[in-house]
Amino acid sequence: MANLKELSTRPEALGCGHRLCAGCGAAPIVRQILMASDKPVVIANATGCLEVSTTVFPYTAWNVPWMHNAFENAAATLSGIEAAYNSLKRQGKYDKEVNFVAFGGDGGTYDIGLQSLSGAMERGHDMVYVCYDNGAYMNTGIQRSSATPLGADTTTSPAGEVIPGKRGGRKDLTEIMVAHGIPYVAQGSPSHWNDLVTKAKKAFDVKGPAFINALASCNRGWRHEPADTIALTRLGVETCFWPLYEVEEGKVKVTYKPREKKPVVEFLKAQGRFRHLFKPENKHLLAAIQAEVDKKWEDLLKREA
Repeated sequence: MANLKELSTRPEALGCGHRLCAGCGAAPIVRQILMASDKPVVIANATGCLEVSTTVFPYTAWNVPWMHNAFENAAATLSGIEAAYNSLKRQGKYDKEVNFVAFGGDGGTYDIGLQSLSGAMERGHDMVYVCYDNGAYMNTGIQRSSATPLGADTTTSPAGEVIPGKRGGRKDLTEIMVAHGIPYVAQGSPSHWNDLVTKAKKAFDVKGPAFINALASCNRGWRHEPADTIALTRLGVETCFWPLYEVEEGKVKVTYKPREKKPVVEFLKAQGRFRHLFKPENKHLLAAIQAEVDKKWEDLLKREA
């Protein structure tokens, strides 16, 4: 369990002055993840909201070594950095311990960067990949991604007379990473900071690749008030739309179980992107979303047992 007093004394890797939107879920995720590292960190950052908003030339909000990558190659770039670091250590030219972490949104992780990510995990690089999942290509115009939930209204799956938002469900990237057989995989949320920081510490400490998928609300794409970020991501957890769990050396552990599992409509109705689902003609989609959430939650609990 994370020690808040100790964490508060650690220097900030991501400083103030960045230009992320007020209420962006990415910033608290990054800060919480990096608080967990007790070693220097080297960061690779895929193109996306986090990258463009923290490094508006000639300024940077990063207080640590940081490299910008294209949408598709953050994992490959960090793999190369980690390999070069190991070469220097073997040659006796560098002796410090370093943690390597890549950050990417769902567009650069679920979709464009999946091949790069899969390769890095399969090769066994000692690195942590963190996806801040806001469920669309928010940086380039709120286009749907394979992380976009069923029924969500985006600019490329617009809710209207032809289609009721996105017609398919989400890709389960967390389970795809589990299938790689890597030492550590987890889902987290900034609403449950202790859980996320604890998981990040585990991810940094394992030898080999680790992956963390974190729920990151986007007030522009999700259409909610900036002040509601933490409350909304908490609803994602309490409804089990976004279960908090980890898979450590193949063993599944649910790290948070709601005392009372809330209906998923509580999460959906707080977001403008799902407003159309509450029309009479779309009620079957609400039922389908709830059924999918229930099934995945029950399956997860069975795997833990």
